[in-house]
Amino acid sequence: MIEVEVRDVDLQEAASKGIDEFVQVFVDAIYKSIGGELTLETMQELNSDQITLLAYIVLRDEVMNGGFVQLIHNGYGSFIFKNPFAKAVKAWGMKDLCRMVYDVHSLYVKYNDEIEKDCTDDEFMAMFEKYPEFDDYDDEFVEKEEQWTADIARYIDSNIENFAKIV
Repeated sequence: MIEVEVRDVDLQEAASKGIDEFVQVFVDAIYKSIGGELTLETMQELNSDQITLLAYIVLRDEVMNGGFVQLIHNGYGSFIFKNPFAKAVKAWGMKDLCRMVYDVHSLYVKYNDEIEKDCTDDEFMAMFEKYPEFDDYDDEFVEKEEQWTADIARYIDSNIENFAKIV
């Protein structure tokens, strides 16, 4: 396992700015420790909590910017749906997010081959109308993102040693 370090002064500053900044300090430290890129090789250097945190950030950023269709099209579907991410967030107490990931998993299985294909920008934009089944999940995620990010922050705060060494 690689050692991830967060400076106490950075942590205190981020915590004073808010939940998103608090979470981001850990995300940045984890990425820094693995050379800035999450790959199969670098994942092996991280523990399950660190990987789950990075998966949540990928999920959040993709869905908030373009929904689950974008997440899948950009190649993150297998990272979220073929790994124990849902089970991990359930263990963190996030049952609603777990349920949503399981629900969207069935759509991923049904449509991922089509959505993951290379396409033009126009073809990509047309996917949002072609796959309206994702719309309610996109909307629900946007509505609950702030609460879920707060839940993530509380979990990190209660289990800091699983995420980084404070120096």
